[in-house]
Amino acid sequence: MGERWIGFWTDGTNYIGFHGTPNEETVGQAVSHGCVRMFNQDVLALFEKVAIGTAVIVEP
Repeated sequence: MGERWIGFWTDGTNYIGFHGTPNEETVGQAVSHGCVRMFNQDVLALFEKVAIGTAVIVEP
């Protein structure tokens, strides 16, 4: 996992969120269990703009 973690879903055991990755070639690919991989610079910028409790809608 790269820079920052922004979780937006949990069932109490499993978690899904946005996070950066040091493997930039994996951004946009289905390579995890539902997380949305982002370029580190993009997740750092997003992290500064959201607060705990911010509603998240993920659309394909």
